[in-house]
Formats: sequence, C-alpha cells, structure tokens
Amino acid sequence: MLRCPECSAEIDVDEDEVEEGEILSCPECETELEVSQIHPVALNPISDELEDEEDEVEEEEDEDEFDEDGDLLDEDEEDEEEKDE
Repeated sequence: MLRCPECSAEIDVDEDEVEEGEILSCPECETELEVSQIHPVALNPISDELEDEEDEVEEEEDEDEFDEDGDLLDEDEEDEEEKDE
C-alpha cells in the first residue's frame, strides 16, 4: 500500500505493478504523483508551478498585442507603439 506524500492518504496500487515515470492520482487530495523509483516505490508530487508560470507568460504576451481600446494590433502598429513608449 502506498501513501500520498501530500496528505498521507492510502493509494490502492500494487507496488509490484507500477513503473518508474508512471503518473498516479491521490483519491483524497487529487494531487498528481509521479513514481520516481520502484524499489522501494517513491512518489513525488507533480508541481503545477510550471503551468502557472506558462499562463503568466502568455498573459504578458497577450497584453502587448492589443491597443488601449482592446483592438488587435498588427506588427507595424506594435512597432510604432513600442517607439512611442
């Protein structure tokens, strides 16, 4: 029986049948867990920080593509707006 490293809930998985790199989900806290080693089985939570950082970068990029009125800028207008700043 495996335990979630986040909430210590039991995860009903046969330790002999998991593979390194396999992704499991905790039934209690729903954290995604990666099997980092198999003898003994070790689980590591998969961080959502990378996804959050990617979302922030996309939001910053989107801000540059619109003018003050919310209209989409073409490349020439973007260059002109950058020069004005």
